Amino acid sequence: MLLDKIERENDIKNLKEEELEELAREIRQFLIEKISRTGGHLASNLGVVELTIAMHRVFHLPEDKMIWDVGHQSYTHKILTGRRAGFDGLRKYGGMSGFPKRKESDCDAFDTGHSSTSISAGLGYVKARDLLGEDYHVISVIGDGAMTGGMAYEALNNAAQIKTNFIIVLNDNHMSISENVGGMSDYLARLRTADLYTGLKKGVTNTLHKIPVAGDSIIEQIRRTKNSIKQLVVPGMLFEDMGITYLGPVPGHDIGMLCRALREAKKVEGPVLLHVLTRKGKGYGPAEENPARFHGTGPFDIETGEPAAAKEKDSYTDVFSKVMCDIGRRNPHVAVITAAMADGTGLSEFRRRFPKRFFDVGIAEGHAVTFAAGLAAGGIKPVFAVYSSFLQRGYDQIIHDVGLQNLPVVFAVDRAGLVGSDGETHQGIFDLSYLGSIPNMTVLSPKNRWELADMLRFAVEECDGPVAVRYPRGTAYDGYESFRPPVRYGKSEYVYEEGDIALVSVGHMFEEAVKTRRLIRETGYGCSLVNARFVKPLDTEMIGELAKKHRLLVTIEENVLCGGFGEQVTEYVSSRGLPVKVLNLALPDDYIEHGSVDVLRREVLLDAESMTKRIITEYIGDRS
Repeated sequence: MLLDKIERENDIKNLKEEELEELAREIRQFLIEKISRTGGHLASNLGVVELTIAMHRVFHLPEDKMIWDVGHQSYTHKILTGRRAGFDGLRKYGGMSGFPKRKESDCDAFDTGHSSTSISAGLGYVKARDLLGEDYHVISVIGDGAMTGGMAYEALNNAAQIKTNFIIVLNDNHMSISENVGGMSDYLARLRTADLYTGLKKGVTNTLHKIPVAGDSIIEQIRRTKNSIKQLVVPGMLFEDMGITYLGPVPGHDIGMLCRALREAKKVEGPVLLHVLTRKGKGYGPAEENPARFHGTGPFDIETGEPAAAKEKDSYTDVFSKVMCDIGRRNPHVAVITAAMADGTGLSEFRRRFPKRFFDVGIAEGHAVTFAAGLAAGGIKPVFAVYSSFLQRGYDQIIHDVGLQNLPVVFAVDRAGLVGSDGETHQGIFDLSYLGSIPNMTVLSPKNRWELADMLRFAVEECDGPVAVRYPRGTAYDGYESFRPPVRYGKSEYVYEEGDIALVSVGHMFEEAVKTRRLIRETGYGCSLVNARFVKPLDTEMIGELAKKHRLLVTIEENVLCGGFGEQVTEYVSSRGLPVKVLNLALPDDYIEHGSVDVLRREVLLDAESMTKRIITEYIGDRS
């Protein structure tokens, strides 16, 4: 097997050219088999097998720097740099990451996980190389979906100024996670469908050659002008107009052509963009037919492509989807926004039912926030559904365009807390801190599926300023349905009232708090349980009541400690001199790696058993 010959980086250079197609087949089979067991990003990786092979043939690692935008497509790169054995532990705690990681290999030039960053990072490498007088190539790979992000254009604009080689590979597979939208998508579509470059350019050149005497001089004069001959035959060529040499489009599954194009790109003095056409999911029928389904997949049956485990209950995202459709049906002024994540955030059904009130702005979270602010100022009630870690990209706009004007924008913050296998770049563990710091912002977090529905309706129908509803990834907790008092602004909920110890739980940590209370009571201590509901504003009245009746007040949240709910409670208790000790149980102020949520909670001591031990130790120590 050819894969057995790849033990470390650059071993691919020892293979014969005629062996590369067989290597591509082996890699695809390997990826399908491994990811069917572990889960992971399949479709995007299947689409870049030949491109990655070509890059590893043409460039030399780790001296040359390959930067993979987002990093969803880096699995073949990992195989070709000697990490094939790590795929059994892919995305498991302590195992190999599903994204490029500098601490994992010298061949991973830059840690990625969020979109539209590779050109900026690559440009930084180029300038560092030139300043230090070093000699290596920098290759930034970016998808056509990521090219809808504003940061990519900022970087392209900046890159146009450089005079030394910088290679940008545009991996154009017609879609990101969801189908691409907007002007860049339309522009690339036109380039894909026209053999305008090679065909028309050659035609014009050949015609000029036939003009006696003058023909050759005309061609030479055109070549010397600021605009290349491509400008003559393709008016308005975007990248060339920016000062970036454009090569392509090149078939993305022809290794020979890719190698030749990459070698040509190496010769360009300045920034060069190589446009490569690939097929997401190539080589595996179910992934080709439904690339969004196989973007990030759990374990699946190879034969059918169906998930290995049947879905039993609704996720929080499913609940959000159903409630938003009901709200949209009853309120014609409600609109929804997604940043290229219609499926992931549960807005696909809303799009189907109310297409005029559905807006996909592409991978552009900052724009999405200010767009929502404009909708709100214009009399529409916008709901922006976004993953917690991606909302970080719109922080400035939340402050200045929404918060400062106190506009009624609803942020449906999905994937809050620990999300598991995607690791550091995707954990939603900072939102309570960054949202809680913004004036005029209201922050809610539901304890179960029923409360999520109630909070969404409250946010849309009763809040006249910015409000965020924070909920996790995974199956929606359906316990405690009967504990469902109406949502009242800024008010928490007493679930159990006893003495000794009071647990105040934030959002989806309620289920773990219920287990913790049971374990505490088994030790013989009384234990109250409060569902915080609101992180901002803080229910100071409830805190005052708890301080009078308990020795120890424990806050429980799946957010970093710094700036979180617990710190707010501690500060309030301290500033008022309340007679109660406070213990904050939260995530460490650190980045948390990949692994299942259950394993990660045990590691950071936020599982019921670990919390109970800490609480009892604290309580006994306080009494002694």
